Amino acid sequence: MAINPHNRGPLRTMSVLILLIVGLYGLLGAVSTWGTAQRTPKLGLDLSGGTQLILTPKVVGNQQINQGQILKAVDIIRARVNGSGVTEAEVSTQGGKDIVVSLPGTPDAATVNSLQKSSQLRMRATLVEAPTTPTPVPTATGPSPLKPTGQATSGSKASSSATTAPKSGFPPALSAATKPAPTAKPTAVTPAATPTPAPATGAKPKNPSDLAWVTPALEKQLANLNCADPKSVEAIVDDPAKPMVTCDAERPLKYILGPAEVFGTEISNATSGQQTTQGGTTSGIWEVRLDFNSAGTKSFCDLTSRITSLPSPRNQGAIVLDNKVISNPVPQQALCAGNASITGSFTAASSKVLADQLKFGALPLSFSLQTSDQISPTLGGDQLTRGLIAGAIGLLLVVAYSLFQYRALGLVTVSSLLIAGLLTYGAVTLFGWSTGFRLTMAGVTGLIVSIGIVADSFILYFERVRDEVRDGRALRAAVETGWNRARRTILISDAVNFLAAVVLYALAASNVRGFAFTLMLTTIIDIVVVFLFTHPLLSILATTKFFGEGHKWSGLDPKRLGARTATYAGRGRVTIAARRAAATEGTPS
Repeated sequence: MAINPHNRGPLRTMSVLILLIVGLYGLLGAVSTWGTAQRTPKLGLDLSGGTQLILTPKVVGNQQINQGQILKAVDIIRARVNGSGVTEAEVSTQGGKDIVVSLPGTPDAATVNSLQKSSQLRMRATLVEAPTTPTPVPTATGPSPLKPTGQATSGSKASSSATTAPKSGFPPALSAATKPAPTAKPTAVTPAATPTPAPATGAKPKNPSDLAWVTPALEKQLANLNCADPKSVEAIVDDPAKPMVTCDAERPLKYILGPAEVFGTEISNATSGQQTTQGGTTSGIWEVRLDFNSAGTKSFCDLTSRITSLPSPRNQGAIVLDNKVISNPVPQQALCAGNASITGSFTAASSKVLADQLKFGALPLSFSLQTSDQISPTLGGDQLTRGLIAGAIGLLLVVAYSLFQYRALGLVTVSSLLIAGLLTYGAVTLFGWSTGFRLTMAGVTGLIVSIGIVADSFILYFERVRDEVRDGRALRAAVETGWNRARRTILISDAVNFLAAVVLYALAASNVRGFAFTLMLTTIIDIVVVFLFTHPLLSILATTKFFGEGHKWSGLDPKRLGARTATYAGRGRVTIAARRAAATEGTPS
């Protein structure tokens, strides 16, 4: 059967929508079959329950805790939770000092650990390095070199990660954040290969790498430090203005480090991902990329410039996180580009955890996990069922009104709502996999409200077309003219709705943001459906005999709409009898 030439444009437009739907559900099927996605939307804390964690601040010595520190910790923990892909979490205080974190579902160990750690990153010069046991440290586990731009950096522990996974999951290498060549290899350096010269007694330190910082008290503290004893490690004090004695997070080493030179507050951004080669391909090595602000760029440049010429172990720049050295690399030259890359025994999850900790700030306190309990949903399936019933009733009312008011034309409304529902379901499910979005009762409310918003666009378009039919136009011309008049109004209306949802999302509390998010999503889907389905479908129907000739059940019957009679005005011009009469009445006699 031949295709009506007038229908080719609308059919091409509708084919774009078909490809969009196939792509959406094809992606959903792929990530649910071979990935970690589920084929139904994730539910929030109020509908599915979850886990409640109570965090208690760790107090060292006579440390005093104030309310300002607790409130700042609440903000940082909330940002870390949302940054890890968990939405609709609730973070509050209890008893003035404890922090209660309620998460949907069951959080993994990495998420729980990220909430407890202060994650204050500092970089210090290494002054003294000593093994934690009398056994010499093998050369293969020595510090990794810091490579200049264009060279690959891979920590020694990264190469041995196949046999021994590090306990902390943190990497051992730092390099310039550039595209490294995959064939370059690091040069191993034996720890403490050069004897540490004795500092001058009573000398004033000239820079953070000066051995004058090493006092007999620090040497005694280093000798007494037991890195295998958790209590001994917890007692480590990280004062940025003073040297510190600390342990390596992975290797059997302990150190005396100089004062802090680069701080976590000087990191402008932290992201995670796979390292790329100079050819643009991924190397399979996960890294955390750091971008420094102007102050951090200068500090990092000064540190790496100074220690490159020093003997081992003072040529190492220790990266300290939560009072432990997570990496102690050796720079090959000054790194002054304003960025760096931490690489090593990372996984996708552990690299993202560290990046989020550094990106969203350091907690003013470290916390210990006091309790972890499963909590039942605050609303539960009962409330969800009632909400879905309310949505179904609203949908049926819209359908009934459309069929009563527009007759067969109302079927276009029904099919458009079905397409919108199909797109919304797929999008909400995919967002649950990609961003951790969870559907709460507030989000369900937003979906119910969107039924009216979507139907409003169709009604506006139909009424414009019917107005053109009343003015005597043929249906095909009425569809196009009505669309030109309705299109701008629909876009303005949806733009206002979208802007209101954006403002609500930015300013509202977490439980209301679900409503704002679904409102934004359905507003975009409304535009997609009207432009790619409703208008093309109506253009095709206008070429059929049933609608084009205005059947009495079509909803576009000129007689039922009270259409004015068209009359011939000469020279191929057609005018409306009512307009001609009005013009005649206005002509002076």
